[in-house]
Amino acid sequence: MTYLDSVSANRYAESADAPTVYVCVTCRPPGEPDSPVRPGETLAAATLRAAAGTEVQVRPLRCLGNCSRGASAAMRANGSWTYVFGGLDVTSADALIEGARMLARAADGILPWRGRPAPLKRGLVARVPPIGFEEVAE
Repeated sequence: MTYLDSVSANRYAESADAPTVYVCVTCRPPGEPDSPVRPGETLAAATLRAAAGTEVQVRPLRCLGNCSRGASAAMRANGSWTYVFGGLDVTSADALIEGARMLARAADGILPWRGRPAPLKRGLVARVPPIGFEEVAE
């Protein structure tokens, strides 16, 4: 049984407004596609622990399609941009929760650079605009 199989969806507080961190549990060590070791599972477990007592939801999932960048996670909050990170490890769990909380507080829906935890600065892969986003011409 994998970590993802053992996680029950009812463990999470259900709220459309809560910030959410999605952690890939199928990530393997970079350059080791046949490795049975799953750093993503370890990161997901640590992130679930880090989220305890906070408003942040953590959702382990299978594959974010960022395989070449190591353990990966994404975060979103209602009306915000979605951020994808790679090159994470178990020590990134607290950073993911703090980043999700910062994103939820951002009035413009953009994760601030200032104060952002270091793993979320160096591990940024992409940010995706929210549905309905339209670029404002200056």
